[in-house]
Order: sequence, then C-alpha cells, then structure tokens
Amino acid sequence: MQKKLSLVVVTSVLLSLSACGLLPDKSDENKNVSASKLYADAQEEMSGGHYEAAIKLFERLESNYPFGTYAAQAQMEIAYAHYKAQDQAEALAAVERFIKLHPNHPQVDYMYYLRGLINFNDQIGFLSFIYSQDPTERDPKATREAFAAFKELVDKFPNSKYAPDSIARMNYLIGAMAQYEVHVANYYYRRGAYLAALNRAQSAVTQFSQAPAREEALFIMIRCYDKLGMFDLRDDTQRIFTANYPDSRFTGGKGNGDAPWWKFWAKAGPKPAPKDAVQ
Repeated sequence: MQKKLSLVVVTSVLLSLSACGLLPDKSDENKNVSASKLYADAQEEMSGGHYEAAIKLFERLESNYPFGTYAAQAQMEIAYAHYKAQDQAEALAAVERFIKLHPNHPQVDYMYYLRGLINFNDQIGFLSFIYSQDPTERDPKATREAFAAFKELVDKFPNSKYAPDSIARMNYLIGAMAQYEVHVANYYYRRGAYLAALNRAQSAVTQFSQAPAREEALFIMIRCYDKLGMFDLRDDTQRIFTANYPDSRFTGGKGNGDAPWWKFWAKAGPKPAPKDAVQ
C-alpha cells in the first residue's frame, strides 16, 4: 500500500513538472519580438495617452535589446512618458540616469531641456481659475530648479534647438520669481513687519531688475521707508520710481492695467509661457 502511495505521489510530481514545461515562461513573453515592433507598439500606446503601458513596453525593449540602437531611445522615451503621466519623481530619475549613462549622446541636450520642463508648470489649473489663485503664491522651489535646468542647457549647448525656448522660459520664470518676492513683501507689509517687507522688496529690485514686478517692489519700498521713518530713502526711492514709472497704476495712473501679470488672457497682460516644445 505504501509503495503504491509513493508511486502515485511521484507520478503526480512528474506530471506537474511536465505540465509546467508545456506552459510558456512569462519571462520569455515577447522574447522574439523585434526591437522595431516593440518600439512601434510603445509609440502607439504613447499616442493613445496610455503612458504606463508605453513605459512597460519601452522598459521591455531596453531589457531585451540593451546594446541595440533602440536602447538609448527607449530610455529617453521612458523619461518623457513619465513626464506626460505627471510622475515628476520618476521622470527626473529617468532623466538623470540617461545623462549619467550617455553624457556625450547627440540628443543629451533634449534631456537637459526635459529636466527643465518637468519642473516647469505653465498651467494655472482648474482650481486656480475658480479661486483666482495667483501661481506666484506657490512654493518657488520648482521654479528655481526649472530655471537652473534651462540655464544649464543654454550654458552647455548654446546652439541647441531647445535653447531659444529655454531662454523664453527663463525670462518667464524670472518674472515669476520676482513676483513671488513681491507677494511675500506684501504679506509682511500687511502684518506690520515693515523691515522684513522692505528686505523682500529690495531683493526683487536687485535680483530681478528687468522683471515687471520691479515696479510694485519699488512702491512697497517707498511705503516701508515711510513707515520706518526713513524719509530721505523714501524720497530717493520715490524719485527713482516716478522717473521709471510716471504713469504707474500704483500712484493713480493707468499703467499696465489692474489684471495680475499671470492672467495672460487680460488685454494688457503679458504673453503666456511658451507651450511644450517637445509635444
């Protein structure tokens, strides 16, 4: 009886092993699919907005053909797919990986540009439209990082086809950073912290001398000097302000209109940030 039972167990194990051998190994899935087919399938998923599916296909392409011509392209596409999926952390990680692996790649300038785009937010968003939220009130960390990324691209690759757009974005970001300083200065002023308000307004004037926010920063400085009893400095700043902005809206003139600078749909407002140049 025991021998028969052992025989049954052994037979069952052998049949199980045999059955497993008949099933396809998941790790061999798409093993024989060509690199061009995998790339075409991944691009099709990208076109349909199925970024997660595209990423998986690009990763499989890189894994199956690590030394082929498609490997580096797949790495770039993975970074871009994460960017389009709004997965900032994964997108930045993919960009940094590519730059580290391929510092001399003919398209590495694109990855520097993409690093800037990942941190660059030129969309005001649905809730911002509802509540009229000024985007300059947000944490400027990403703004500074985007500026640094675009600047690195322009410094390293001045002849890159992405350089003009990067410069345009840098100018836009300078305005945003200056306006953030003004926002903080106004915050301090409303709370009676005049010295702190003065310091932030001075920072906007000295660091971002060409930004539109300089006008309001100078006006805040005038008011702060007045509150602090520094009348000579107040009058000196007033003369500079009047010479540069004789028709300022802050002193009763029409100026550039009352619409915030970021409301680019306003008639007198500045142009919006440039669109995504890699779409």
